[in-house]
Amino acid sequence: MQLRLLSVNIAKPKIIGTLHGEAIFSAIAKKPVTDRVFVGINGIEGDQVADPSVHGGPDKAVYAYPAGNWAWWESEHGIACAPATFGENLTLQGADEDGIRIGDRFQWGDCVLEVAQPRGPCFKLAIHTGNPRAPQIMTLSGRVGWYCRVVREGLSGTTIARIATSDAPSVREAFFARHAPHAPRELAARVHATPALAENWREGVAKRLA
Repeated sequence: MQLRLLSVNIAKPKIIGTLHGEAIFSAIAKKPVTDRVFVGINGIEGDQVADPSVHGGPDKAVYAYPAGNWAWWESEHGIACAPATFGENLTLQGADEDGIRIGDRFQWGDCVLEVAQPRGPCFKLAIHTGNPRAPQIMTLSGRVGWYCRVVREGLSGTTIARIATSDAPSVREAFFARHAPHAPRELAARVHATPALAENWREGVAKRLA
């Protein structure tokens, strides 16, 4: 599968707004870059996180979001979309949460990425988009994008292509297995057993199974 790479986006933490009178720091407000970047185990050089306890790390090194969701966000919820609207590192065209599976691998320049887990939206998305319901909407729809780990470091490229896939659960299935109230137990068990799934997400699914 050859995807179209629309944009590569990075940021350093800054104040994006306030909540209950407290300044909120985040690196969700990313900006496109045009030069090749080094992609390491913990993410893209020059990209940072504000709260390492919940963001970043090897299983959430690179966040990708499909531009195919834009029309839905714009028509149904009035959120104007462009690269980095959802705080993603990679804005992609050509696949969505149903077509990408946990464990899929992608060649991006010299580096290789592996899909590790869906994104779990937080309150900072509401501040960033200006829509207080954005995290809830993303959760209910499963239009969440996906995080990748870096299995081979290297310089980024101008194209990205899927080089390995399997019959593992899709990103959307993995998301609903953890967050949908009535997700089938069989689905949750299948997601939990997926070898490439991030351990943090596996623990969340395990709680549902319990």
